Amino acid sequence: MKKVLFLLGALGIAGLVAKKVKSANDERELWHEATTAPDLR
Repeated sequence: MKKVLFLLGALGIAGLVAKKVKSANDERELWHEATTAPDLR
């Protein structure tokens, strides 16, 4: 039973970390888009 709880906890933490990383990448992408000159070809 302890192994199952540990596994669920580890999966939960991994999910939170993945969500945080995706959020940071999305934020960085938005800043890059907002601060670069538009391509007016």
